[in-house]
Amino acid sequence: MVATTEEVLELHGRVRECTACPLHLTRTQAVPGYGPVTARVMAVGEAPGENEDREGKPFVGAAGRLLTSLLESAGLDRRDIYITNIVKCRPPRNRDPEPLEVEACSHFLDEQIDLLQPDVILLLGRHALTRLLPGAGGISRLHGERVRHNDRVFVPLYHPAAALYNGGLKETLEADMRRVRGYLADAEAARARRAGGASASELRRVAASAGGDQMDLF
Repeated sequence: MVATTEEVLELHGRVRECTACPLHLTRTQAVPGYGPVTARVMAVGEAPGENEDREGKPFVGAAGRLLTSLLESAGLDRRDIYITNIVKCRPPRNRDPEPLEVEACSHFLDEQIDLLQPDVILLLGRHALTRLLPGAGGISRLHGERVRHNDRVFVPLYHPAAALYNGGLKETLEADMRRVRGYLADAEAARARRAGGASASELRRVAASAGGDQMDLF
């Protein structure tokens, strides 16, 4: 069942009113997420930074501009993608989110995934990877790989901000993003087959035969 705009906006409203952790005391505003309810791709980052805290939208600074460029290099339009973070409020001085902060926001991210039902979820950086695929491995090993877990497709990627400080990662991100385009095509085909009544095990066999690296986590 496709989520409605009203359902997503209601969730966003609850995020903006949240006071479950101390980050609400230092934020300018919460940053729930941004993108269409019809998005087939969801990108999940770490937390809002200074620009995001000011504007109320995710990935609007330099890392966001690089993300837009990376998506375009793979033939993807940022306007078609739903973007959010594991933590919805900016940690002071852009420090790493603390475990209790991640936990306080965890149900919001779970709700976003359940509502939108994206075909592919991009995990931007180690914090998103750890939150959604705990125990799967490190970002240096998994980047660009298609990982299937709980009937969802995840693709860990280096965070775009990392490429701002390490130029060598930009080429890696570009190559990984091109693989994402192929994964999305496979996922869309699987969605069509699912609508035709194929079983989950049949879908996994078809996806595996379609090619491309993948891992299964259970």
